[in-house]
Amino acid sequence: MEKTSIKPRAPLGEIGPDGLIRIARVVEEFGIPVVRATAGQRLLLAGIRPGDYEAVRAALGGGEAHCPHYVQACPGRAGCSHALADGPDLGLELEALLAEMVLPAKVKAGVSSCPRSCAESLVRDLGLVGRSSGWSLYFGGNAGMKPRVGDLLAGKLSAAESLGLARRVLEFYAREGKAKERTARFVERIGLDAVREAVLQGKTKDSERSVRQAALVLA
Repeated sequence: MEKTSIKPRAPLGEIGPDGLIRIARVVEEFGIPVVRATAGQRLLLAGIRPGDYEAVRAALGGGEAHCPHYVQACPGRAGCSHALADGPDLGLELEALLAEMVLPAKVKAGVSSCPRSCAESLVRDLGLVGRSSGWSLYFGGNAGMKPRVGDLLAGKLSAAESLGLARRVLEFYAREGKAKERTARFVERIGLDAVREAVLQGKTKDSERSVRQAALVLA
């Protein structure tokens, strides 16, 4: 008999005591045989009987129990001496943004507080990397069967500017992307210039220059 799985929503991989107790009770009640940590900082409950899926989802919290999108983040200044920014704070805002959006396909985001990129930001659909000059935002990365390094959209951004640009590029993707088309294939199809033209309108010459300079550094 074919079985299914579910990943309970856990912003930045954090699950409080009540959430852990709820998950443990659901696993015991429905006899779920496998619970494992994923690379995306979530828990995977696998081996759920198809007839139990909706009941499991309801027991985990209904609509809030699962979100196809997620944000992976490093500890930031509170947990790493290399951090140049507070990744978890921005990551939580980005996770809330993703949870409210309807997108063509799942979106994986990475928020790294320094260029070491422990949250794998450059191979995520949406990636943020903290630098001494501010945040750099990347779009269209993928670590799957056809890997792709995300394209730099802008650098030297404040946290607020990063979140605003993330919203604009995701809204553009929501409008123009095809069903089940991941961001990597989306960028390849329409071209990076089209993405930048759509989401960087109104940016200052200094911002545009920072994109070119960062691109040269990465080349």
